[in-house]
Amino acid sequence: MAGFDCGMKLAPIVIFAYNRPLHLRQTVEALLKNDYASESDLIVYSDGYKDEKSREGVEKTREYIRSVTGFKSLKVVEREKNWGLANNIIDGVTTLVNTYGRIIVLEDDLLTSPYFLKFMNEGLNFYEHNEEVISIHGYIYPVKAILPETFLIKGADCLGWGTWKRGWDLFEPDGSKLLSELILRRRIKEFDFEGSYPYTKMLKKQVEGKVGSWAIRWYASAFLNDKLTLYPGRSLIFHNGSDGSGTNCGVSDEFEVELSTTPIHIDLIEIKESLVARKMYIQYLRYTMRKSRVKAFFKKIFSK
Repeated sequence: MAGFDCGMKLAPIVIFAYNRPLHLRQTVEALLKNDYASESDLIVYSDGYKDEKSREGVEKTREYIRSVTGFKSLKVVEREKNWGLANNIIDGVTTLVNTYGRIIVLEDDLLTSPYFLKFMNEGLNFYEHNEEVISIHGYIYPVKAILPETFLIKGADCLGWGTWKRGWDLFEPDGSKLLSELILRRRIKEFDFEGSYPYTKMLKKQVEGKVGSWAIRWYASAFLNDKLTLYPGRSLIFHNGSDGSGTNCGVSDEFEVELSTTPIHIDLIEIKESLVARKMYIQYLRYTMRKSRVKAFFKKIFSK
Protein backbone atom coordinates (compact mmCIF):
# COMPACT_ATOMS: atom_id res chain seq x y z
CA MET A 1 0.00 0.00 0.00
CA ALA A 2 1.10 3.53 -0.73
CA GLY A 3 2.23 5.77 2.08
CA PHE A 4 -0.07 8.29 3.69
CA ASP A 5 -0.32 11.62 1.89
CA CYS A 6 0.24 14.16 4.66
CA GLY A 7 -1.71 16.75 2.69
CA MET A 8 -4.78 14.54 2.42
CA LYS A 9 -7.66 15.33 4.75
CA LEU A 10 -9.28 11.99 5.55
CA ALA A 11 -13.00 11.58 6.16
CA PRO A 12 -14.23 9.25 8.90
CA ILE A 13 -15.79 6.02 7.65
CA VAL A 14 -19.18 4.96 8.98
CA ILE A 15 -20.66 1.49 8.54
CA PHE A 16 -24.32 0.83 9.28
CA ALA A 17 -24.83 -2.75 10.45
CA TYR A 18 -27.69 -4.92 11.64
CA ASN A 19 -27.65 -8.70 12.02
CA ARG A 20 -25.23 -10.14 9.45
CA PRO A 21 -21.86 -10.63 11.15
CA LEU A 22 -20.32 -12.59 8.26
CA HIS A 23 -21.22 -9.92 5.72
CA LEU A 24 -19.90 -7.21 8.02
CA ARG A 25 -16.63 -9.08 8.49
CA GLN A 26 -16.18 -9.22 4.71
CA THR A 27 -16.89 -5.50 4.45
CA VAL A 28 -14.33 -4.66 7.13
CA GLU A 29 -11.68 -7.03 5.75
CA ALA A 30 -12.02 -5.48 2.29
CA LEU A 31 -11.74 -1.98 3.77
CA LEU A 32 -8.53 -2.91 5.59
CA LYS A 33 -6.90 -3.64 2.22
CA ASN A 34 -7.43 0.01 1.23
CA ASP A 35 -4.86 2.77 1.25
CA TYR A 36 -5.60 5.12 4.17
CA ALA A 37 -7.53 2.53 6.20
CA SER A 38 -5.03 2.54 9.05
CA GLU A 39 -5.11 6.35 9.16
CA SER A 40 -8.93 6.55 9.11
CA ASP A 41 -11.41 6.70 11.98
CA LEU A 42 -14.10 4.01 11.79
CA ILE A 43 -17.55 4.44 13.34
CA VAL A 44 -20.02 1.54 13.31
CA TYR A 45 -23.72 2.03 13.98
CA SER A 46 -25.24 -1.23 15.20
CA ASP A 47 -29.04 -1.19 15.04
CA GLY A 48 -31.03 -2.94 17.77
CA TYR A 49 -32.96 -6.13 17.10
CA LYS A 50 -36.64 -5.80 16.23
CA ASP A 51 -37.67 -9.30 17.34
CA GLU A 52 -36.24 -12.44 18.95
CA LYS A 53 -35.54 -13.93 15.53
CA SER A 54 -32.98 -11.22 14.78
CA ARG A 55 -31.54 -10.95 18.30
CA GLU A 56 -28.80 -13.56 17.90
CA GLY A 57 -27.57 -12.00 14.66
CA VAL A 58 -27.39 -8.56 16.26
CA GLU A 59 -25.51 -9.89 19.30
CA LYS A 60 -22.98 -11.77 17.12
CA THR A 61 -22.55 -8.69 14.95
CA ARG A 62 -21.76 -6.57 18.00
CA GLU A 63 -19.34 -9.17 19.31
CA TYR A 64 -17.47 -9.00 16.03
CA ILE A 65 -17.52 -5.18 15.87
CA ARG A 66 -15.84 -4.91 19.28
CA SER A 67 -12.95 -7.07 17.98
CA VAL A 68 -12.17 -4.92 14.94
CA THR A 69 -8.63 -3.50 14.73
CA GLY A 70 -6.48 -1.93 12.04
CA PHE A 71 -8.06 1.52 11.82
CA LYS A 72 -6.84 4.72 13.46
CA SER A 73 -9.73 4.51 15.91
CA LEU A 74 -12.96 2.57 16.42
CA LYS A 75 -16.21 3.96 17.81
CA VAL A 76 -19.31 1.80 18.16
CA VAL A 77 -22.84 3.15 18.52
CA GLU A 78 -25.14 0.38 19.73
CA ARG A 79 -28.80 1.29 19.39
CA GLU A 80 -30.86 0.16 22.36
CA LYS A 81 -33.91 -0.36 20.14
CA ASN A 82 -34.53 -1.06 16.47
CA TRP A 83 -34.40 2.22 14.58
CA GLY A 84 -34.75 0.72 11.11
CA LEU A 85 -32.22 1.37 8.36
CA ALA A 86 -33.59 4.72 7.16
CA ASN A 87 -33.81 6.34 10.59
CA ASN A 88 -30.47 4.86 11.64
CA ILE A 89 -28.70 6.28 8.58
CA ILE A 90 -30.38 9.71 8.65
CA ASP A 91 -29.57 10.21 12.33
CA GLY A 92 -26.05 8.79 12.07
CA VAL A 93 -25.02 10.75 8.98
CA THR A 94 -26.48 13.97 10.38
CA THR A 95 -24.61 13.55 13.66
CA LEU A 96 -21.30 12.73 12.00
CA VAL A 97 -21.25 15.43 9.31
CA ASN A 98 -22.05 17.98 11.99
CA THR A 99 -19.08 16.67 13.97
CA TYR A 100 -16.51 15.99 11.24
CA GLY A 101 -17.71 18.10 8.29
CA ARG A 102 -17.45 15.19 5.86
CA ILE A 103 -18.13 11.46 5.82
CA ILE A 104 -17.75 8.19 3.89
CA VAL A 105 -20.78 5.90 4.21
CA LEU A 106 -21.00 2.13 3.83
CA GLU A 107 -23.46 -0.57 4.79
CA ASP A 108 -22.62 -4.05 6.00
CA ASP A 109 -23.05 -5.72 2.60
CA LEU A 110 -20.68 -3.65 0.47
CA LEU A 111 -17.23 -4.88 -0.57
CA THR A 112 -14.70 -2.25 -1.58
CA SER A 113 -11.90 -2.18 -4.10
CA PRO A 114 -8.48 -1.48 -2.52
CA TYR A 115 -8.74 1.93 -4.19
CA PHE A 116 -12.15 2.93 -2.78
CA LEU A 117 -10.90 5.07 0.12
CA LYS A 118 -8.33 6.75 -2.12
CA PHE A 119 -11.01 7.76 -4.62
CA MET A 120 -13.47 8.87 -1.97
CA ASN A 121 -10.99 10.99 -0.01
CA GLU A 122 -9.42 12.51 -3.11
CA GLY A 123 -12.90 13.30 -4.46
CA LEU A 124 -14.01 14.85 -1.18
CA ASN A 125 -10.88 17.01 -1.13
CA PHE A 126 -10.97 17.91 -4.83
CA TYR A 127 -14.63 19.00 -4.85
CA GLU A 128 -14.84 20.30 -1.28
CA HIS A 129 -15.53 23.88 -2.33
CA ASN A 130 -17.49 23.16 -5.51
CA GLU A 131 -21.08 23.81 -4.52
CA GLU A 132 -22.44 22.11 -7.64
CA VAL A 133 -21.13 18.70 -6.51
CA ILE A 134 -23.12 17.19 -3.64
CA SER A 135 -21.44 13.81 -3.21
CA ILE A 136 -18.92 11.19 -4.32
CA HIS A 137 -20.11 7.66 -5.18
CA GLY A 138 -18.22 4.38 -5.49
CA TYR A 139 -20.57 2.02 -7.36
CA ILE A 140 -21.53 2.09 -11.03
CA TYR A 141 -23.87 -0.19 -12.95
CA PRO A 142 -22.17 -2.90 -15.08
CA VAL A 143 -22.82 -1.09 -18.35
CA LYS A 144 -21.21 -2.51 -21.48
CA ALA A 145 -19.62 0.69 -22.71
CA ILE A 146 -16.33 2.12 -21.48
CA LEU A 147 -17.12 5.14 -19.33
CA PRO A 148 -14.95 8.22 -18.71
CA GLU A 149 -12.41 7.91 -15.86
CA THR A 150 -14.74 10.08 -13.77
CA PHE A 151 -18.08 11.61 -14.62
CA LEU A 152 -20.96 13.53 -13.07
CA ILE A 153 -24.66 12.63 -12.95
CA LYS A 154 -27.45 14.72 -11.47
CA GLY A 155 -28.76 13.51 -8.11
CA ALA A 156 -27.22 11.33 -5.42
CA ASP A 157 -26.77 7.62 -4.82
CA CYS A 158 -26.62 5.11 -1.97
CA LEU A 159 -24.05 2.31 -2.50
CA GLY A 160 -20.74 3.46 -1.03
CA TRP A 161 -20.79 7.25 -0.95
CA GLY A 162 -19.41 10.33 0.71
CA THR A 163 -20.51 13.90 1.25
CA TRP A 164 -19.83 17.07 3.19
CA LYS A 165 -21.98 18.92 5.72
CA ARG A 166 -22.93 21.42 3.02
CA GLY A 167 -24.20 18.51 0.90
CA TRP A 168 -26.16 16.70 3.60
CA ASP A 169 -27.66 19.99 4.76
CA LEU A 170 -29.73 19.83 1.55
CA PHE A 171 -31.29 16.50 2.54
CA GLU A 172 -35.05 16.94 2.82
CA PRO A 173 -36.61 14.28 5.08
CA ASP A 174 -40.18 15.20 4.09
CA GLY A 175 -40.92 13.09 1.03
CA SER A 176 -44.25 14.85 0.41
CA LYS A 177 -42.42 18.16 -0.13
CA LEU A 178 -40.06 16.50 -2.59
CA LEU A 179 -42.89 14.85 -4.49
CA SER A 180 -44.86 18.09 -4.70
CA GLU A 181 -41.81 19.90 -6.10
CA LEU A 182 -41.24 17.22 -8.75
CA ILE A 183 -44.84 17.52 -9.90
CA LEU A 184 -44.89 21.33 -9.74
CA ARG A 185 -41.70 21.64 -11.77
CA ARG A 186 -42.80 18.91 -14.22
CA ARG A 187 -39.55 17.02 -13.82
CA ILE A 188 -40.85 13.50 -13.24
CA LYS A 189 -39.64 12.13 -16.58
CA GLU A 190 -36.13 13.42 -15.99
CA PHE A 191 -36.20 12.19 -12.38
CA ASP A 192 -37.18 8.73 -13.64
CA PHE A 193 -34.22 8.67 -16.06
CA GLU A 194 -36.49 9.21 -19.07
CA GLY A 195 -38.91 6.60 -17.78
CA SER A 196 -36.31 3.84 -17.46
CA TYR A 197 -37.03 3.35 -13.76
CA PRO A 198 -40.02 4.57 -11.68
CA TYR A 199 -38.19 6.52 -8.99
CA THR A 200 -41.24 8.74 -8.58
CA LYS A 201 -43.35 5.70 -7.76
CA MET A 202 -40.83 4.78 -5.06
CA LEU A 203 -41.02 8.30 -3.63
CA LYS A 204 -44.82 8.05 -3.55
CA LYS A 205 -44.52 4.79 -1.61
CA GLN A 206 -42.27 6.51 0.90
CA VAL A 207 -44.81 9.31 1.32
CA GLU A 208 -47.55 6.72 1.82
CA GLY A 209 -45.49 4.99 4.52
CA LYS A 210 -45.09 1.77 2.51
CA VAL A 211 -41.28 2.04 2.52
CA GLY A 212 -38.82 3.95 4.72
CA SER A 213 -36.31 4.81 1.99
CA TRP A 214 -33.79 7.44 2.97
CA ALA A 215 -32.14 6.74 -0.40
CA ILE A 216 -34.99 7.98 -2.60
CA ARG A 217 -35.23 11.15 -0.49
CA TRP A 218 -31.46 11.71 -0.78
CA TYR A 219 -31.65 11.30 -4.57
CA ALA A 220 -34.68 13.62 -4.83
CA SER A 221 -33.10 16.24 -2.55
CA ALA A 222 -29.97 16.40 -4.70
CA PHE A 223 -31.90 16.28 -7.98
CA LEU A 224 -34.28 19.11 -7.10
CA ASN A 225 -31.31 21.27 -6.08
CA ASP A 226 -29.67 20.48 -9.44
CA LYS A 227 -26.63 19.02 -7.71
CA LEU A 228 -24.20 16.52 -9.22
CA THR A 229 -22.53 13.36 -7.93
CA LEU A 230 -19.08 12.22 -9.03
CA TYR A 231 -18.77 8.59 -10.17
CA PRO A 232 -15.73 6.46 -11.08
CA GLY A 233 -15.46 4.98 -14.56
CA ARG A 234 -14.85 1.55 -12.99
CA SER A 235 -16.77 0.31 -9.99
CA LEU A 236 -15.11 0.47 -6.58
CA ILE A 237 -18.03 -1.22 -4.83
CA PHE A 238 -19.45 -4.74 -5.08
CA HIS A 239 -22.88 -5.20 -3.54
CA ASN A 240 -22.63 -8.39 -1.51
CA GLY A 241 -26.18 -8.26 -0.18
CA SER A 242 -27.98 -9.48 -3.29
CA ASP A 243 -27.88 -13.06 -1.99
CA GLY A 244 -31.22 -12.73 -0.23
CA SER A 245 -29.73 -12.34 3.26
CA GLY A 246 -30.54 -8.68 3.79
CA THR A 247 -33.62 -6.96 5.12
CA ASN A 248 -33.92 -4.91 1.94
CA CYS A 249 -32.45 -7.19 -0.71
CA GLY A 250 -33.61 -10.04 -2.88
CA VAL A 251 -31.57 -12.36 -5.07
CA SER A 252 -30.05 -11.07 -8.31
CA ASP A 253 -26.73 -11.11 -10.15
CA GLU A 254 -27.62 -8.38 -12.63
CA PHE A 255 -25.88 -5.74 -10.56
CA GLU A 256 -22.65 -7.66 -10.03
CA VAL A 257 -19.52 -5.84 -11.15
CA GLU A 258 -15.81 -6.49 -11.31
CA LEU A 259 -14.04 -4.31 -8.77
CA SER A 260 -11.44 -1.98 -10.21
CA THR A 261 -7.90 -3.31 -9.80
CA THR A 262 -6.37 0.06 -10.59
CA PRO A 263 -6.84 3.48 -8.96
CA ILE A 264 -9.25 6.02 -10.38
CA HIS A 265 -7.54 9.27 -11.36
CA ILE A 266 -9.41 12.43 -10.43
CA ASP A 267 -8.68 15.37 -12.70
CA LEU A 268 -10.44 18.48 -13.92
CA ILE A 269 -13.62 17.73 -15.83
CA GLU A 270 -16.45 19.96 -16.97
CA ILE A 271 -18.87 20.53 -14.10
CA LYS A 272 -22.02 19.31 -15.79
CA GLU A 273 -23.89 16.05 -16.16
CA SER A 274 -22.25 13.57 -18.52
CA LEU A 275 -24.80 12.92 -21.25
CA VAL A 276 -22.82 9.87 -22.38
CA ALA A 277 -22.90 8.27 -18.93
CA ARG A 278 -26.56 9.19 -18.42
CA LYS A 279 -27.46 7.56 -21.74
CA MET A 280 -25.58 4.40 -20.75
CA TYR A 281 -27.44 4.28 -17.43
CA ILE A 282 -30.80 4.72 -19.15
CA GLN A 283 -30.06 1.95 -21.64
CA TYR A 284 -28.91 -0.36 -18.87
CA LEU A 285 -31.98 0.30 -16.72
CA ARG A 286 -34.37 -0.16 -19.63
CA TYR A 287 -32.80 -3.50 -20.48
CA THR A 288 -32.50 -4.90 -16.96
CA MET A 289 -35.87 -3.67 -15.69
CA ARG A 290 -37.58 -6.07 -18.09
CA LYS A 291 -36.58 -8.88 -15.74
CA SER A 292 -38.89 -9.37 -12.77
CA ARG A 293 -36.14 -10.42 -10.33
CA VAL A 294 -34.18 -7.29 -11.18
CA LYS A 295 -37.23 -5.11 -10.60
CA ALA A 296 -37.68 -6.65 -7.17
CA PHE A 297 -34.00 -6.21 -6.27
CA PHE A 298 -33.85 -2.61 -7.48
CA LYS A 299 -37.00 -1.68 -5.58
CA LYS A 300 -35.45 -3.03 -2.40
CA ILE A 301 -32.22 -1.11 -2.94
CA PHE A 302 -34.19 2.15 -2.99
CA SER A 303 -36.39 0.99 -0.12
CA LYS A 304 -33.42 1.57 2.17
